[in-house]
Amino acid sequence: MEIRILGPGCPRCKEVEKRTIDVLAELNIVADVQKVTDMKEIMEYKIMATPGLVINGKVKSAGKIPSRDEIRKWIEEEKER
Repeated sequence: MEIRILGPGCPRCKEVEKRTIDVLAELNIVADVQKVTDMKEIMEYKIMATPGLVINGKVKSAGKIPSRDEIRKWIEEEKER
């Protein structure tokens, strides 16, 4: 599973990263989690605001901090594929 946290490294982006890592630990799932801070690369995902959360190439969230429950649901959906 590939997870990308999109954003310049602001506190909101760090919170999305923390929540995502916490959920992965709770679910005992190993994933390749990377922070994407390069604006050109972020723009390739066609999001209008950061932070962004991309799981297996699919944009799951942009411009907000998703709840742990939302992140858990998205990870579980992608795990089943």
